[in-house]
Amino acid sequence: MAITDWPASERPREKLLKTGARNLSDAEILALFLRVGIKGKSAVDLARDLLQRFGTLTRLCSASAEEFAAFPGMGLAKYAQLQAATELARRALREELSNGSLFDSPTAVSEWLRLNLAHLEHEVFMVLLLNARHQLIDAVELFRGTLTQTSVYPREVVKLTLKANAAAVILAHNHPSGAAEPSAADRNLTVSLKQALATVDVQVLDHFIVAGNIDPLSFARMGLL
Repeated sequence: MAITDWPASERPREKLLKTGARNLSDAEILALFLRVGIKGKSAVDLARDLLQRFGTLTRLCSASAEEFAAFPGMGLAKYAQLQAATELARRALREELSNGSLFDSPTAVSEWLRLNLAHLEHEVFMVLLLNARHQLIDAVELFRGTLTQTSVYPREVVKLTLKANAAAVILAHNHPSGAAEPSAADRNLTVSLKQALATVDVQVLDHFIVAGNIDPLSFARMGLL
């Protein structure tokens, strides 16, 4: 059955306009992006098949052009549209972080980090540089490692903050394994960086671990800072 034959209250577009995008399922949101289905399948059916194939929205959005275009009904044009939509979300969130205090937008920080780090297959260590009003100056990918680990040098982090004239930082790295629990090395690194940055009067506000499609783990919320 085509979506146009569904009751109006069940159609994704009408549902979004009436109740808001937050109340739509992943498949319904994706169906609105796809707009049309393929022979024998509505856009919602096709969206469900895509989510089943890739597992999560994060993996779908980070799929290669070849992987995405190989799926029946998809192609390079739709892949380009999906990448543009994902990048639009990243830029909108970064704009929000740059224009206001990060403490006013904790959800935006988590979402931006997840969009940028959750899909990576190797570990990355990132530093968010903040001014005295805790507005984003820049976000720098400082170190890149292997599937399971990366090497972080406190001296390089200190040099970066001094060059940017930052008053505070938020640290972040990803766990490609999908396990967000901080390791002993993660805890020790946070202590070392906090001590090193304190010598130049730069405050560490938080350290996030991004793992899979779940909310990034916050050291501050866990009382680990």
